[in-house]
Amino acid sequence: MSLRGIKAILFDLDGTLFDHRAAADAGITAWVAGRFPGHPRLAEAAAIWAELEGPYLAMWQAGECTLQEQRRLRLTALCEELAVPVPDDLDDAYAGFAELYRRHWAAFPDVAGALAGLDGYALGVLTNGTLPMQEAKVRAIGLAGVVGPVLTGEVLGGHFKPAPACYTGAAAVLGLEPREVVLVGDDVANDVTGPAVIGMRSIWLDRLATVPPPAGFPRITSLTELPQLVAR
Repeated sequence: MSLRGIKAILFDLDGTLFDHRAAADAGITAWVAGRFPGHPRLAEAAAIWAELEGPYLAMWQAGECTLQEQRRLRLTALCEELAVPVPDDLDDAYAGFAELYRRHWAAFPDVAGALAGLDGYALGVLTNGTLPMQEAKVRAIGLAGVVGPVLTGEVLGGHFKPAPACYTGAAAVLGLEPREVVLVGDDVANDVTGPAVIGMRSIWLDRLATVPPPAGFPRITSLTELPQLVAR
């Protein structure tokens, strides 16, 4: 895939610029340990929470429940899996987790250097998270004013990745055609093959160096490789 003619670079946030998995793992482990000291499955709590995340967020994105409802449902499912009492006040319990999660917010160590090497490109964030939360993350990791607009389905007509309208809407906000934008992200469906449907270029950030990308798509294992790749 050629990257010629690129004028803007959109980044996924969680797993790309922001280390969501590490923060969520630490937060939910601390939450379970605090409420149920010595729980025999404490070491499994993070993996269980991660597995529950996708399905319940998808329910919210599809309009099947509110954001707060999906949080209640996910916390309930975790408690049931761990065979512990479900909190009477699920909203308060989730807020406790959220506070522990925030304590571990951090950018990946390769972010600052990579962004510094991208002079001449408009930069933005395209994420499936909630707008207030994602904007708070961008501020917390020192990228406010560096990466431009934070775009999510909430401001793109209710269209979340990998809906084609999400990518066309994001390009329109930037005042560009989709072919003039490249999306960089860690999720193959959302960040690589999804944008290709409408002609937006994409780069797969495969931090774990797992398997080859779908045919025709460039892959990097660190954002440090990005400036040189887009400059070719």
